Amino acid sequence: MDFDSFLTSLGTSFIIFIVLMLLFAWLSAKQGNAVVYYPNRILKGLEPWEGRSRTRNPLSWMREALSSSEQDVINMSGIDTAVYFVFLSTVLGILVLSGLVLLPVLLPFAATDDGVKKNSKNVTTSNGTFSELDKLSMADIEEQSHRLWAFLVATYWVSVVTYFLSWKAYKHVSALRANALMSSQVKPEQFAVLVRDLPNVTKGETRKEQVDSYFKSIYPETFYRSMVVTNNKKVDKIWAELEGYRKKLARAEAIYAESSNEGSSEGTRPTNRTGFLGLCGKKVDSIEYYNEKIKKLRQKLEAEQKVTLREKQLGSALVFFTSRVTAALVAQSLHAQLVDKWTVMEAPEPRQIIWSNLTIKFFERIIRQYIVYVIVFLTIVFYMIPIGLISAFTTLENLKELLPFLKPIVDQDAIKRVLEAYLPQLALIIFLALLPTFLLFLSKAEGIPSESHAVRAASGKYFYFTVLNVFIGVTIGGTLFSTLKTLEKDPNILVPLLAKSLPRNATFFLTFVALK
Repeated sequence: MDFDSFLTSLGTSFIIFIVLMLLFAWLSAKQGNAVVYYPNRILKGLEPWEGRSRTRNPLSWMREALSSSEQDVINMSGIDTAVYFVFLSTVLGILVLSGLVLLPVLLPFAATDDGVKKNSKNVTTSNGTFSELDKLSMADIEEQSHRLWAFLVATYWVSVVTYFLSWKAYKHVSALRANALMSSQVKPEQFAVLVRDLPNVTKGETRKEQVDSYFKSIYPETFYRSMVVTNNKKVDKIWAELEGYRKKLARAEAIYAESSNEGSSEGTRPTNRTGFLGLCGKKVDSIEYYNEKIKKLRQKLEAEQKVTLREKQLGSALVFFTSRVTAALVAQSLHAQLVDKWTVMEAPEPRQIIWSNLTIKFFERIIRQYIVYVIVFLTIVFYMIPIGLISAFTTLENLKELLPFLKPIVDQDAIKRVLEAYLPQLALIIFLALLPTFLLFLSKAEGIPSESHAVRAASGKYFYFTVLNVFIGVTIGGTLFSTLKTLEKDPNILVPLLAKSLPRNATFFLTFVALK
């Protein structure tokens, strides 16, 4: 990629950013979008349009974000938003401390050397050519030059800065979490624990009686109650049918009330047919028919609920205590000699629970976990093949060799700049778009009990995938593909070849990050 293509990439990315910012400002000013852009203000009882002409301009949110304290962020958006801001500030600190210190030192070191020109006739370069951006990277440093020490020291400097700021961020986030747990604004899940892998009940004892007696004997003063997880599929089906008839009854009553208001003394009672899709069958009074259906379904629902509570209790439960401290201690304590019995953990938020995973047994979860690890490993290994091919085939030189009919098109300056700026990065981003969904599916298949834990597990897998495939696969794959014939003749030059070629991939990742 030449310097013009690099500037084209950055310029168009900046234009896209400006367009999105203006679109955000326009959409957020629409009254109908208040629930989308200002949900926290509405939940807090605040007016979302307060001072709109003065504070709701395109740049107002930046001013508010910079002037707000961390406690203001927590009060308005919660602890998660504050942690995310800590992450952003940490990344910005690494960028600033690395860039301000290293760029004024390393750029002159690289720009004033002539390593690329001296090696331009070497077979390891692409057709003996080099770009203007290569003169600003380590690729322009001559072999065995003392200037390479500056880049080595820079590597250690970036590592030290990253470790130090990450350590500070970890301490800060830990303090935020501790303060949130000790806050007077309590949450129901802070008084509860999730218990899995319950042993078989004795004869004549229900699952609820088993859980209640067990925890009441250990924590007699703070135990409150338990709620055993049950198989509610049939109950949910009846409930959904009941709700459907309630909505139909409300609609029929509204139609009847409207007809009464239009002048008729008694109004016209709506009717419907009882057959398939209401197209055939006996014609009946809708209000009477729906009332009769609702009455029968209520009786059926009550009977099924009793059967569910008595016969369909599963091997997990939520246990509640009267003290947050006790719940925290219980979640960190061992409650049985065998690890596969009475497994206790902190209770997730109700909306976060993956109910279908609560019944998975301990050893089944272990087996699932190892199977998922193997699948992720194979995915990382074999995903590198298409990613390496993408990085190799989407360079202009390789495209012109593989598809000669494109040469007259890609040789035009305007098209060449756009393709060099975006083609490899866009191909990689599009190819990676489906990966998070797949990794989240695998994480849930492990038997993880909550959505947030599954997202965290998927994020860890995605991190390893990004490091091994995107950064290693793209750089090494693109380099080896362009010099495959040279390696066939002399495999011993692999390490020197990578040392000379890898620095030139810096512009790819600059554009990749800008597009992301």
